[in-house]
Amino acid sequence: LRDNRIELVRASWHELSISVSDVSLSDEGQYTCSLFTMPVKTSKAFLTVLGVPEKPQITGFTSPVMEGERMQLTCKTSGSKPAADIRWFKNDKEVKDVKYLKEEDANRKTFTVSSTLDFLADRSDDGAVVSCRVDHESLNSTPQIAMQVLEIHYTPLVKIISSNSWPEEGQSIILTCESKGKPVPEPVLWTKDGGELPDPERMVVNGRVLSISFLNKTDNGTYRCEAKNPIGRNSTEYVLIVHDVFNTLLPTTVIPSLTTATVTTTVALTTSTTTSATAISTGDPNALAGQTGPDHALIGGIVAVVVFVTLCSIILLGRYLARHKGTYLTNEAKGAEDAPDADTAIINAEGSQVNAEEKKEYFI
Repeated sequence: LRDNRIELVRASWHELSISVSDVSLSDEGQYTCSLFTMPVKTSKAFLTVLGVPEKPQITGFTSPVMEGERMQLTCKTSGSKPAADIRWFKNDKEVKDVKYLKEEDANRKTFTVSSTLDFLADRSDDGAVVSCRVDHESLNSTPQIAMQVLEIHYTPLVKIISSNSWPEEGQSIILTCESKGKPVPEPVLWTKDGGELPDPERMVVNGRVLSISFLNKTDNGTYRCEAKNPIGRNSTEYVLIVHDVFNTLLPTTVIPSLTTATVTTTVALTTSTTTSATAISTGDPNALAGQTGPDHALIGGIVAVVVFVTLCSIILLGRYLARHKGTYLTNEAKGAEDAPDADTAIINAEGSQVNAEEKKEYFI
C-alpha cells in the first residue's frame, strides 16, 4: 500500500496495524496481510465503504398556494450507498401515499433517491410544516431532515355571533361578524334585507361589530355580514326576531284572578269549607292558588252534598220509626177506638183481662 492517507500504527513480530484517513469509495475492496515464511502465510478481509447521503432538499413549492390547487413537493438526496430511504411527514404525522424513485449515479457505486408528495391544498394546511426525512445506516440513527412551511391562501370564512338569544323590545343586541381568511379580509359590510341599515343612529357599526339599541318590531329582518379578500368573498345571515315583552307577563297576571274566583265560590258552599279554604289561602302566601283552589272547592261541595243527604235520611228514618211505634201501641187495644172513655175501652178491648178469662173458659 502506497498512499499518504495510510499510516503504520504498530509493527512487531506478532502484530502489524495500519490506519486509513479520509476514507473514500475507492478504499473499498479486499485487503491482504502476508507473513513471509516458508511457506508464505496470508489473511484477507473485505472493506465495505458506505456512501453518506447528501442533505435532502425540497423542491416544487411556490408561495403562496391557492386553496384547491394541486401541490407536488419533491424531496431528493444523492451519494447514498446503499440507496437511502425517504419518508414524508406533515405536522409530525407520517404521510404514506408517496412516490419513490431510485437512480444509480455516474460512478456506479452510489444512488440518487427522490420522493414526491402529491395533494390538494386546503385551508387546514395553512401554516403546516412538511418535512422530508432521510434514513441511512451511515447516519448512526440521526436522520437528515428538510422542512417546508406551507402558505395557503383561501376565501374568508364568516360567522355571526349574537349577544342575546331572546331579544325583547327595549333591549339592545350586539352582532359580531367573525371572518377568517388569508390574506386577512377587509372590513366587513353589514346590510339588512338586502339594503343599507335603516337607522344609523341606533344601528352602529364598529369594525366587525353591529350594535342595535332600543329594539322594536321594525328591527325584525335578515342581517347579512359580508367579508372579502383578494381570493374571493363570502357572507352569512342572521334572522332577528324582536319579541313582545308582555308575553312573558301574561301567565303571572292570570293566576291571582283565578285564585280569587275559587275562594269566593268555596265560601258560598258551607261554613266549614270556607274555614278550610281560608286556612289554605293564608297558610302559604307563596303557594300557587291556581293549583290547590279548585281541588278544595270540589271537595267542599262534595262534603256538603253528602252531609245534606245524610241529614235528610236521618230525619226521614226518624219519622218512619216514630210512626211505626205509635201504630204498634194502638194496635194493642183493637176495638177500643170507639169507646166513650178509658174504662169502657179497656173492657171492650180484645185481649183484656176481663174477656181473657171468658175466652179461656169457653175454649177449654
